[in-house]
Amino acid sequence: MNTHRQIYIPRRQIIRGILATAAFAATTKLSACASGGDTGTTTSDAGGSGAEQPLTIGFIYVGAKDDYGWNQAHALGAEEIAKLPGVKLVEQASVPETKEVQEVIRSMIEQDGAKVIFPTSFGYFNPHIVEMAKQFPEVQFFHCSSLWQEGMPTNIGNYYANTDEGQFVAGRIAAQTSKSGKLGFVAAKPVNPVLRNINGFIMGARSVKPDIKMQVIFTGDWSVPVKEAEATNSLADQGIDVIGVHVDSPKVVIETAEKRGIFSSGYHADQTALAPKGYLTGTTYHWGQIYKEYVDLIKAGKKVSDGGIPRFILGSLKENYVKMAPFGPAVAAATKQDADQTQAKIVDGSLLVYTGEIKDNTGKVRIPKGTALKLTDPELGKVDWLANGVIGSVS
Repeated sequence: MNTHRQIYIPRRQIIRGILATAAFAATTKLSACASGGDTGTTTSDAGGSGAEQPLTIGFIYVGAKDDYGWNQAHALGAEEIAKLPGVKLVEQASVPETKEVQEVIRSMIEQDGAKVIFPTSFGYFNPHIVEMAKQFPEVQFFHCSSLWQEGMPTNIGNYYANTDEGQFVAGRIAAQTSKSGKLGFVAAKPVNPVLRNINGFIMGARSVKPDIKMQVIFTGDWSVPVKEAEATNSLADQGIDVIGVHVDSPKVVIETAEKRGIFSSGYHADQTALAPKGYLTGTTYHWGQIYKEYVDLIKAGKKVSDGGIPRFILGSLKENYVKMAPFGPAVAAATKQDADQTQAKIVDGSLLVYTGEIKDNTGKVRIPKGTALKLTDPELGKVDWLANGVIGSVS
């Protein structure tokens, strides 16, 4: 019978104690983690046969594991594989995108025996993951991005999930729910993944109501709660009654929308608990699916360095890497049915979100009539424009 337990170890205190003891030892390999507060470390062990050495996997998060956003989505994925037999999990939250992440990685490898590391924040990659991968060539590193390039350590793999399709479904729900005919969107920065989510949302909405408009407000960074609240209130003041979001943690946007009595569509993880009345659905990452696939490959002796594990893994709704959050109480039965049917068409390939003609919000044709792009098409990686119907600018 497998057991599942969690113990909390003040990793920073342990490391500092070791360093203090070895202060005069020039050969020490440990480094102190010097950040404010003690976030601690979670260790989970699903056990196994007892004789077999467990596979130790480290997860590192830039924020809290319960942020209702990017970090929580990854933590939920880690939780799924922690239940697998023969897997031991070591986690550290609230690790900044500085050299501190290198110190945490080193500790997980040297103290905990981690053979696989998932540093989940975008800013960890270069130079931190790259440097650690050089120092520990026997350890496999997997980063949520497509940042690996020729010449970098070969023990690094990338994975990602495109959410354009989920946003298209969410946009259809938003358009059918809106009474004012005005949608809003609070976004961090006008970079490619964000722009694609904004565009997916409005294209879904306009596939139901061709003339619907959506005002977008960029906050300027991934986590600025004050600006996120201000943007949501500003949109509500304009008579907008459904708001979408793409920031690190949608918590403030979803809660503010609920307070203002308007509807919201979430992102990253399920935010139902934050808005029991106004939450419609959300486009959520299902990282657990990818992580379980990695565990299977690694247990089979596969490595990314020799091609046994793909250098880059990518998927969406069809691969179960992306899932729609549960429908909220405000979603009508007919709208639910439409959403389910739309998702089924996307999964079976009969509906491609990027089917031309598609214009940007200046009237320029971006995808010609008769052209249909799959999410894996390199052309979509160049999207730097807002789709027709979006009120806002990328500059």
